[in-house]
Amino acid sequence: MKQKNIFIAVVVLLVLVFAAGAFMFNQQQAQQAAALAAQNQAALVRADAPTFGNPQAPVHIVEFFDPACGTCRQFHPLVKALIAAHPDKIRLTWRYAPFHPGSDAVVKVLEAARLQGQFEATLEALFDGQDAWVINHTADVQRIGPLLHNLGLDSDRLQKDFNSPDVAAVVARDLADAQTLNVTKTPEYFVNGQPLPQFGFDELKQLVDAELAQHR
Repeated sequence: MKQKNIFIAVVVLLVLVFAAGAFMFNQQQAQQAAALAAQNQAALVRADAPTFGNPQAPVHIVEFFDPACGTCRQFHPLVKALIAAHPDKIRLTWRYAPFHPGSDAVVKVLEAARLQGQFEATLEALFDGQDAWVINHTADVQRIGPLLHNLGLDSDRLQKDFNSPDVAAVVARDLADAQTLNVTKTPEYFVNGQPLPQFGFDELKQLVDAELAQHR
């Protein structure tokens, strides 16, 4: 019995040491990411990136996203609801991170739509119809046409901008910025320059709430 109790105590101690180590590792990773973001503010926020909300809001969320990402689609309405719950207090800026195969072409469509003032409507349509154009985690830009029919886009201009070097440069720049900031998955969030300590919507909300509390 005594040996059994010693064994249990050792197991519990090992679990506690592992949990403490994991916590310290996550904290260290978050601190390193925050320092990286602080050193690379130009890579975090670009003046021409699509933005939603009050430009003067005290809390600024920057989201690196991929329209082909299922988790991005799941988080999208949650983030919008979070912003709606705090009118004029939160601003959201989107940055492109097309990590899925074929997603870079879809992002070019999004950027071309942004040039016509239809970024948000196009993003909503792509998320709503994601199952139709993302097959086995691969994006097929040829399948998104029907989703855009009712958005009032100028199709000729959309095609021209889609093929333009300026749009390609924006996508390449955002990918380079993601690499600079060590963004390797989507969605990835920064709140007033701070990365999430751990991934999850609750973690995002807690960080936003903490920033809101400092600006009451």
